[in-house]
Amino acid sequence: MGRDKARLRLGGRTLLARVRAAARATGWPVRVVRRDIGARRGPLGGVWTAFQRSRARRLVFLPCDLPFLTPELIRRVGQGRARAVFAQSAEGAGFPFALDRECVPVVEGQLAAGEFSLQRLAVRLKARRLRLAPTRQRELVNVNTPAELRRARALPPTSPTRR
Repeated sequence: MGRDKARLRLGGRTLLARVRAAARATGWPVRVVRRDIGARRGPLGGVWTAFQRSRARRLVFLPCDLPFLTPELIRRVGQGRARAVFAQSAEGAGFPFALDRECVPVVEGQLAAGEFSLQRLAVRLKARRLRLAPTRQRELVNVNTPAELRRARALPPTSPTRR
């Protein structure tokens, strides 16, 4: 993007504010990891950082670039019984996802090996894959490029229950 995606605006709010509002609507505690412990380790660096800063047994990971996430999807991922649950998109396992603390050694092993792939993590953990119905695919619309941001802005607004 060439700039901080969290601060990009969509529908009058920043991408981060949209995701944070969906997360807060679950009623669960919400914490934003703004800076990883250790640089350039991709999403796995954020996962490791979050576990280092939390005592929770299970964490749900949300990126700021999925502005159409709903509290319902976040709850489905977080309440899964498997120790690792990943949303399944056309690209494979990805955000949102939830991990139990017992997954941390696998995360650490990947980081030590210089492997930062969430796909690889999901495979190593034998994670449950949560597939969304076609009518819910909008929740996984990702905003990584200016063109994707333009497409997201062109989508019709979500209903109040699906913010």
